[in-house]
Amino acid sequence: MTSIIEFLSTITWWQWLASCVVIIAIRDIFFQRSHTISHNFPVVGHIRYWLESIGPEMRQYFVANNREELPFNRIERGWIYASAKKENNYEGFGTDRDIYAHQHIFINNAMMPYKVDDKHPTAKDISFVPCAKVMGAHNNRKRPYRPASIINVSAMSFGSLSAKAIESLNKGVKIAGAYHNTGEGGLSPYHSNGGDVVFHFGTGYFGVRAEDGGFSMEKMVKLVTDNPFIRAIEVKLSQGAKPGKGGVLPGAKITKEIATIRGVEIGKDVLSPPNHKAFSNVPELIDFVEAIAEATGLPVGIKAAIGKLDQWEELADIMKTENRGPDFITIDGGEGGTGAAPPSFADHVSLPWIYGFSDIYKLFQKRNLTERIVFIGSGKLGFPAKAAMAFAMGVDCINVAREAMMSIGCIQAQVCHTNRCPAGIATQSKWLQNGINAPLKSERLAQYFKTFRKELIEITHAAGYEHPCQFNMNDVEMNVDDHNLTKDFSQAFRYEKTIVSFKSFQNLKDCEYLGGSQKTN
Repeated sequence: MTSIIEFLSTITWWQWLASCVVIIAIRDIFFQRSHTISHNFPVVGHIRYWLESIGPEMRQYFVANNREELPFNRIERGWIYASAKKENNYEGFGTDRDIYAHQHIFINNAMMPYKVDDKHPTAKDISFVPCAKVMGAHNNRKRPYRPASIINVSAMSFGSLSAKAIESLNKGVKIAGAYHNTGEGGLSPYHSNGGDVVFHFGTGYFGVRAEDGGFSMEKMVKLVTDNPFIRAIEVKLSQGAKPGKGGVLPGAKITKEIATIRGVEIGKDVLSPPNHKAFSNVPELIDFVEAIAEATGLPVGIKAAIGKLDQWEELADIMKTENRGPDFITIDGGEGGTGAAPPSFADHVSLPWIYGFSDIYKLFQKRNLTERIVFIGSGKLGFPAKAAMAFAMGVDCINVAREAMMSIGCIQAQVCHTNRCPAGIATQSKWLQNGINAPLKSERLAQYFKTFRKELIEITHAAGYEHPCQFNMNDVEMNVDDHNLTKDFSQAFRYEKTIVSFKSFQNLKDCEYLGGSQKTN
């Protein structure tokens, strides 16, 4: 034994290195058959795989220009980070965006901006921008709800996001006076930190799941009764990332906590099918919505990505003739979002938000239904100018997912589906979550929302209006070639937005149904 130790001690570092290289080369040539490159080019071939693995990071930080990356470029991410941290989010020396590019939008400013006097509700807090419509008012729900913020957190579930991320978002919306959509993973303790909540469920019925995997009205009523901060309910028909596709929650990911919240078995794979068990056609969907609204007293809405319009036509016809149906409709963009999906779905199935929303709005407008529906836009709209565009098209609220994630530290690593999120946001790893300081991150989410609303209201005033709901299709133009061929949105999408009933900010502030931290019913 002593002689072996003495022999090893005589070996120099380069001899150790050479021995390791030889061992790796022998393994590559004779013992592995998975990688052709490593077999044909032993040892050296590993460098190729290593460079490939760090390629996204190299492009993100050193190669791509400020406006080049997708889904969010460096300028967009930088604006969110700076806004969340209350840092300087301005840019100097003019824009570096190609303002002559196809589909670039322009917001038409007024000769004289809207003037805010000292008594205006926004004089002390310019970021106070409530929704101009009330969810459930037309259908006489027992507990109508006016969101106190026109920007809110979109559907992201506990399980997809970490406990500390959900906690940060919920505490943040409380500070900002916004609402927090639970996503389809059920209501967790981390959603219960004081913020208004929209309870969202899909085909898995997590949180309101019966033993047979269907919907339980009894559990829904109990959930709403036990948690009065739930202000509305959203039924997911589809999502932009993978419309028309179900999913599997692997048993290995189901902890005791997740099993309890979702109402499933520990360690057993759970299927979320493409279709709902509770209904199979449009009339049954309306009956389902009305039954939940009657049992809970809350506004009930639906969320979907848009493709074919025939069933939407049927829905609108029934709502028109029978005077019942969803109180709000959330339109998700086919750009994809926080949900992991096959590239074939994320890239090609369902319309981008701007096309999908315009199709749906026109459809309901033809039947004079737009005033009774609160329209919510969801699909990369978390920037003031894009939000102004969306309001001009007819939205009443904006839901943000990835932008909210960035405000609490997401770096767009694009590994959400691997459980290895380096920012601790889209992972269940306790170690990675430990990097999230929930009190600090909640303040940053709130600050991002406040900055967003402040800049949106400043754009609104520049256009001569008091509230974003007053934007119309003629206020936004879009490049189609040169300025002689520039089209305003009414020409491009062939409809005029219905005028929203709006009296004043003061009237909104005094509304008894106003949610959020500003005022509760």
